[in-house]
Amino acid sequence: MNKSKEELAQYLESVDRFYGDKLYAEKSEEEIKMITKEKTNTYTSNKGSNQKNRFDVDLFGNEINKKEDWEFSETIDELNSKICHCLKCRLGPTRLNFVFGVGNPSADIVVIGEAPGADEDKQGEPFVGRAGQLLNKILEATGFKREEVFICNILKCRPPGNRNPMPDEVELCRPYLEKQLKLINPKLILLLGKVAAETLLKTRLPLNKLREQDHSYMGIKTIVTFHPAALLRNPNWKKPTWEDMKRLKEIYEQMKK
Repeated sequence: MNKSKEELAQYLESVDRFYGDKLYAEKSEEEIKMITKEKTNTYTSNKGSNQKNRFDVDLFGNEINKKEDWEFSETIDELNSKICHCLKCRLGPTRLNFVFGVGNPSADIVVIGEAPGADEDKQGEPFVGRAGQLLNKILEATGFKREEVFICNILKCRPPGNRNPMPDEVELCRPYLEKQLKLINPKLILLLGKVAAETLLKTRLPLNKLREQDHSYMGIKTIVTFHPAALLRNPNWKKPTWEDMKRLKEIYEQMKK
């Protein structure tokens, strides 16, 4: 650690010699040591875990891009622990439980719905009601177990009355989802339902059109299909859903080769 700090100090000193507001030639040896110490401490303090907000340092030792502590999370569990008390939007105070997501933290496939429902809000886990039971059966029929994939929603809190997510709620919660995806680094994303597809893909195309295409979200290949809750209302959509899942499995098998 001391060696790293010394190397960093030397680097910052070299940068300041050429790019600082004032040349080191104009400063005393004591001033040089003080500046280097301050810059080194500023940089290394960003690695601490007790700060709520931290910042990056550019090549010249300047403070840039102030970030929140959760953005530095290195694991799914760490991320959950840092965001589970979020109250950024109107949904935070109304929830029973924060619904982070469940499954394999290094899953090849991430399944994303729109928002938790009543059962999910009570249990703090996504897709645990009737729609969740159907999703489990769909995954198993395709050759996947629930615990092998990662399942989550765009929103982490239940909207009142199960209404659709509001745009501002999505934008406040989207960074959490994107951080989850970065940590998991899946091969494929499966979007469930019209709302999830329209929201993340930023499109108004009808669901049937979206189902026929391959998409990309954050550079990850993305497939769209019906939400399990929609299948409970209209069993006729089970057949096209099965076609979508077979296509997902085929793409996945090709990716593994």
